[in-house]
Amino acid sequence: MYIVQIASECAPVIKAGGLGDVVYGLSRELEIQGNNVELILPMYDCMRYDHIWGIHDAYRDLWVPWYGGRIHCSVYCGWVHGQLCFFIEPHSEENFFHRGKYYGESDDYMRFAFFSKAALEFLLQSNKRPDVIHCHDWQTGLVPVMLFEMYKWHGMANQRVCYTIHNFKHQGVTGADILWATGLNNDAYYYQYHCLRDDHHNCLNIMKGGINYSNFVNTVSPHHAWEARFNGEGCGLEPTLNIHHSKFSGILNGLDYNFWNPEKDAYIPHPYSADNFAEKAKNKKALRERLLLSDEDKPLVCYIGRLDQQKGVHLVHHSMYYALERGVQFVLLGSATEPSINAWFQHEKEFLNNNPNCHLELGFNEELSHLIYAAADIIVVPSNYEPCGLTQIISLKYGTVPVVRGVGGLVNTVFDWDYDDSHTPEERNGFMFYQTDKYAAESALCRALDLWDNEPKLFQKLAVQGMNYDYSWTNPVQEYLKAYEAIRHK
Repeated sequence: MYIVQIASECAPVIKAGGLGDVVYGLSRELEIQGNNVELILPMYDCMRYDHIWGIHDAYRDLWVPWYGGRIHCSVYCGWVHGQLCFFIEPHSEENFFHRGKYYGESDDYMRFAFFSKAALEFLLQSNKRPDVIHCHDWQTGLVPVMLFEMYKWHGMANQRVCYTIHNFKHQGVTGADILWATGLNNDAYYYQYHCLRDDHHNCLNIMKGGINYSNFVNTVSPHHAWEARFNGEGCGLEPTLNIHHSKFSGILNGLDYNFWNPEKDAYIPHPYSADNFAEKAKNKKALRERLLLSDEDKPLVCYIGRLDQQKGVHLVHHSMYYALERGVQFVLLGSATEPSINAWFQHEKEFLNNNPNCHLELGFNEELSHLIYAAADIIVVPSNYEPCGLTQIISLKYGTVPVVRGVGGLVNTVFDWDYDDSHTPEERNGFMFYQTDKYAAESALCRALDLWDNEPKLFQKLAVQGMNYDYSWTNPVQEYLKAYEAIRHK
């Protein structure tokens, strides 16, 4: 099958979050399964060019209709760790992708509307006719709209679209100017509810357009798909999802075990596996030496991730102090998304600076994250919402027991040691709580620490059971291939 991914990110060359990891991991596994996969990406000035091999001109004169004229683009081709990628570079006064960052500009909706238009124009003019076009998040939500309303009349009537929503919080809400820029033009038509009109406001919603016009829509875990329709996590798109429920589902993200694997992780000093689990303790010693923590026989609890409201930052803070009150160690690696949260944790870092049982690393460090996963006994993931979550999947692979809140993909991947009746004791792999208050988080973390203190052999058994789970892309890719096959024949 010939598949083209159109996305705003692809790790490691363009990565702002989990979207980049998913686009690369899924593409790689699809190729392993024998499919032909190409990616179309924006050519940002700030992307990691050192991860692109053999970059060269692929299509020098791509003219993209825009408002009443055309914008000249160059398309470059290169391989990102084996994946064939096309990068679109517009030459215009708007300077769409030479901003020094991927997102966060006031005209983001226009930047990615242009990218969506240019991607389709490249497919049209280069005579590429994939079986499936796979789009991601609001940034490419206009692709199925323009394909159905415009490009199918110009030789692209047989292309089908799979649309994956990684985060319902950001939907690309905008005005009619994108219609006139892209050539859709007809305000009265597109402001209808079955097209692009937002369900609650008098504006256009790009993500809603992606849902309405795509042949198949999914989010990144089965439980989050249920939450999006019935539990308020659709962020206003619940009516649209219910209308299109027959083509909407949840497919759990996978993890690239070539990169996240304690047996061959280049970032950790002591490789280990489920068969020689005792070697994991050497990484704890190495982390303690690096962070100047005391080397004692006590558990190490960690948090790795963004410090923001989505991730339950108030419960991260409480877990840290609860761990310290219990006399255990706590290591945090994370960057804040708001100045107030950054100031809060900067204050805590200074206050706890000389504590031999605590270290706060404010920022992101790829190498250090691997070592923390390998060293820690327990990781806390107290998210307010979590479409899928890779943190808990990584921690399971590294034998670090997750303590998570029961939302989104956390429900699909973590099974409580004490209370999960749907899994046998041999299938359980962590601890879970459901409420958003500190007492619930404290109770689950307490159960984990009590097991470490009182039943160390059982705690190790639990950790090893987590390592034996397969959350690679092998199973999710089969779900995507089933969806591709289903829509190809419609």
